[in-house]
Amino acid sequence: MKTITRVSTILLMIFLLNACSSGKAALKKGDYYDATLESIKRLRESPTHKKATEVLSQAYPLTIEYIDTNIQNGIKSDDPRKWRNAVDGYNRINFINDQIKTSLGAMKVITNPQTRFKELAEAKEKAADEAYNEGINDMMKNTREDYKQAYYAFKDANGFKAGYKESIEMMTQAEFKATIRVAFEEINASRFNYGTFQPVINSLQRLFLSFKPITQKDTVPPQQILRIVFNNYQQFRPSISTRTENVSRQIVIGQTKGADGKTQDQFQTVTASVTFFHKSVGATSYANISVTDYSSNSSLQNQNIEGTMNWECDWATFTGDSRALTGNAANLVQRREAFPNEQDLYNQSIRNLQSNIGQQLKSFYSQY
Repeated sequence: MKTITRVSTILLMIFLLNACSSGKAALKKGDYYDATLESIKRLRESPTHKKATEVLSQAYPLTIEYIDTNIQNGIKSDDPRKWRNAVDGYNRINFINDQIKTSLGAMKVITNPQTRFKELAEAKEKAADEAYNEGINDMMKNTREDYKQAYYAFKDANGFKAGYKESIEMMTQAEFKATIRVAFEEINASRFNYGTFQPVINSLQRLFLSFKPITQKDTVPPQQILRIVFNNYQQFRPSISTRTENVSRQIVIGQTKGADGKTQDQFQTVTASVTFFHKSVGATSYANISVTDYSSNSSLQNQNIEGTMNWECDWATFTGDSRALTGNAANLVQRREAFPNEQDLYNQSIRNLQSNIGQQLKSFYSQY
């Protein structure tokens, strides 16, 4: 028990030493914010840690001064994000305050941590206006990428001040204009009941990309038509390959005493002829996916997709002495020829087809 306690103490000392070293290194590099947080963390674990105390006493005032200076310089500049940057800066100062107040050791070093709650509230008001105006400017550029940027700008505005102006309505409008609307249709051109590809389509749904069944009328026409045609399923005839191998082994059949009176093993060579069988049954399902531009009727994507499943079985037979069999041969002669479950073959082939269709479509729509 004493050994375990001693080891734990040593590990804790090493941990604190490394942590303190990282805080000191951050301070030397001018990373005052990181050095401050690292030293607070150490003092939370060890309230009297000397080096962490030294780092915090030096890094904290430098951090506050550095953040405040950057904020004021930004406000005086033409930076289009100056108020949002100010919000980030004030949040950092307030975050440090929260961290200090949850560390007894840090509170002894920094007895009166600074806050910027009033300044933060004022900055949020101006940041909301800044983000909102940026969103309006993006909307006026009238491109899909700019509509996407506008969406995030209006979202920021609403985050800084809930319900700011028409930020929610504008965010909805920007999302609508940035969204690619795809009408989806699946066609079964075979005699097989493959189920549905709807789960594949559901996995593609995301922000700025909407899929709806072609039969579901929308308020506006779609930009694209996506068709998935299931063409066929085929199970192939079994393929069986064989090979024969002669094996031999020496085995002990008894013992005799030699002229010197010592016991000696008597050996006999036993042989067998082993025939190895490998059987495979393949199954493939076939589909075609096509994406067409609705307004121009031009083809954007046309791809044949397959879902392949291969079932395999190995076994062996032998003639001769079974004692000659070892390893893989000994195991395989215990097996018999097996036959695949045709429904399992079909089901797995369809699952593989769905997976391949999903990968192809995700790759295509990644550009959107």
